Amino acid sequence: MAGGGDSTRAIVFALGANFAIAVAKGVAAFFTGSSAMLAETVHSLADCGNQLLLLFGMRQAKRPVSPDYPLGYGKAIYFWSFLVAVMLFTIGGMFSLYEGIHKLQHPEPLKQWWWAAGVLVFGIIAESISMRACLLEVSKSRGSRSIWQWFRESRQAELVVIFGEDLAALLGLVLALAAIMLAAVTGNPVWDAIGTIAIGALLVVVAVLVAVEIKALLIGQSVDPERQRQIREFLDARPEISRVISLITLQLGNEVMVSVQAHMREEGSVRALSDQINAVERAMKQAFPEVRWSFFEPDFKPVA
Repeated sequence: MAGGGDSTRAIVFALGANFAIAVAKGVAAFFTGSSAMLAETVHSLADCGNQLLLLFGMRQAKRPVSPDYPLGYGKAIYFWSFLVAVMLFTIGGMFSLYEGIHKLQHPEPLKQWWWAAGVLVFGIIAESISMRACLLEVSKSRGSRSIWQWFRESRQAELVVIFGEDLAALLGLVLALAAIMLAAVTGNPVWDAIGTIAIGALLVVVAVLVAVEIKALLIGQSVDPERQRQIREFLDARPEISRVISLITLQLGNEVMVSVQAHMREEGSVRALSDQINAVERAMKQAFPEVRWSFFEPDFKPVA
């Protein structure tokens, strides 16, 4: 299953929080001249653009099937999610690294640092609210798995991206606040530059981790291992089936394709066999609503 979390809710929360934070950071960066604040402003604006791309991708993924796309457009969300990861790497991470290195070579004293500190505290609060909303949706999807295991196994690309963005944003705000406070207390602006570099490195690491997960979905992953196990157990328990020979699943956005090859218990007429297959497919789609396409190949036990 793609996941039980409401991705749209998590994205809307993140979009609202990041827009408010971006405006506040921009004001603080103007008054303080802080490179860490400027990097954080660009990061938040990039996040806003990313969330709009995810909403657009989710809409594209809902387009109906067509002769050119007989399995639908569900995988479109993977493309837009991967694009978001690339933007997080370039606009967020690489810009922050560039700005930090530049300020390290040409340090400038902070002006009115309390502006930045106040905005960052506001940002941490707002981002924490967004992160909490995201984690609530993640919890619906991950079940008993750890956060890391869910991140590696989830097939809900947009929720993976939002989780990565929110985590990077929250940690980035904490790093920026620590850098500015150290620069203000010591009077050494180098701390501000070091904080900016740390934010850039954080964004690059998160972007790479997200991109690796989305790349797997773009290539063509099965449903998550737990859901695969549930589908196999369901088929094994069906009275019409003697043994499941092979089960292939393919995640297509929020929908799934299933291909089954199985030994059938009854070897009656073609009509009876067709009725058995139809009964199995109907029951499977009722038990697993995300299954939209199913292909069933019956087989028979070899004669002893």
